[in-house]
Amino acid sequence: MSAINDIVFDCRHAASLARFWAAVLDGYQVAPYDEEELARLASRGITDTEDDPNVLVEGPPGAIKLWFQTVPEAKVVKNRLHLDLSCADFEAEHRRLLALGAVDAAGPPVPSLVVMQDPEGNELCLLRQ
Repeated sequence: MSAINDIVFDCRHAASLARFWAAVLDGYQVAPYDEEELARLASRGITDTEDDPNVLVEGPPGAIKLWFQTVPEAKVVKNRLHLDLSCADFEAEHRRLLALGAVDAAGPPVPSLVVMQDPEGNELCLLRQ
């Protein structure tokens, strides 16, 4: 039997999208860079972590990790997979996500949720509880 190890996002700019999702999710943060990782990046000619093509976002112990990897192609179609987010205060969380850079997606309204997109157009749903 398989288990989910990571969720991987293809994106235009890994560092900025990783920061967005780290801010969205409770208890998540961009993984700190240790000396070994900085040396590995430097060996590839990357001297600024903002240019890191693969950025890890970690949650609390045991939580699924999120990887963000820069790819050359643009997003051109609707996602076949998205994250559903839950929260205690829907209206406040909706405002917070908008302030972080998410946008409401076009489409018919759904009473139980709002469909949104992250700054690179990846869909997500904010659920009403």
